[in-house]
Amino acid sequence: MSTPPTMPAPIRRATRTKPGTWAPRTTQSSPAGPRAPRSTGRRILLVALYLLLTGIGLLYLLPFAIQIATSFKTDPDAAANPLSLLPDPFSLESYRRLFGLGNAGDAVPFSTWLGNSVLVTLFITAGRVFFDSLAGYALARLDFRGRNLLFNGLLTVMSVPGVVLLIPKFLVLNQLGIFDTYAAMIIPLLVDAAGVFIMRQFFLSVPKEVEEAARIDGAGVFRTFWSVVLPMARPALITLTILSFQGSWNEFTHFLVATQSPQYQTLTTGLASFVSGSLSSGTQYPLKLTAALLATIPVALLFFAFQRHFVRSANSGAVKE
Repeated sequence: MSTPPTMPAPIRRATRTKPGTWAPRTTQSSPAGPRAPRSTGRRILLVALYLLLTGIGLLYLLPFAIQIATSFKTDPDAAANPLSLLPDPFSLESYRRLFGLGNAGDAVPFSTWLGNSVLVTLFITAGRVFFDSLAGYALARLDFRGRNLLFNGLLTVMSVPGVVLLIPKFLVLNQLGIFDTYAAMIIPLLVDAAGVFIMRQFFLSVPKEVEEAARIDGAGVFRTFWSVVLPMARPALITLTILSFQGSWNEFTHFLVATQSPQYQTLTTGLASFVSGSLSSGTQYPLKLTAALLATIPVALLFFAFQRHFVRSANSGAVKE
């Protein structure tokens, strides 16, 4: 004979009745019921939302997929089927021409463009990270006359469109005698107003107690900046490095007014002259898209490798109460 189910034992808790006296209080524990299932309508809504986001993502990726597929096509196939994702026939002729493996008359100076871009980008990126950090720390921590006026001027420079400064840049470079040189390509871009602003805002968030402790130990202003504050600014430095690398790698207008010789062409100016038809005749879509694809890869790899550092805080836990 089966025994009837028993109710869970009551839990006795003490309740205060009078000052200094306690009495037991009985509470009944309710068994946890089954979790309510998610409604079918909510599931359908989530599935539809995921499908919509997936479709939007694929729509944005479609031009890149077409670019990759076209780089392996022949000129007739690219002209006849420009949106096809399947090369027919599959060809590596555009890659051979870019790297000088084809006929001498069809060679493209891609290696010269690539070398100039790498050289200029490395110098500009290193200079921006160093000088922007120095200027940002000075505006954030050093107390000198005219600091607020200088910062307001920096904000004003950020609001001026870059195209307005093209003719003044050309006149200054020509007057200094460095036009059509590597110096003209690098020196004007070593400091960036946006980078100074980013570093200043980050240094303002660093606790002053850290710097005061370093000064008590005998560190000077530059030693405090270089050995104490700058290592804490790793996320901001990585962000500035990515933005500087991307900006200098894709720079076009400044290089256009700073140089005129083919030997100083970068990937951006070289591709522009290539697309305009100055190097050869015909559409040559595979060759152009192959060059553009190879020019995009370094920036994409750098961004995906360090994107997690964009919003990471550096000074969490630096000072403990």
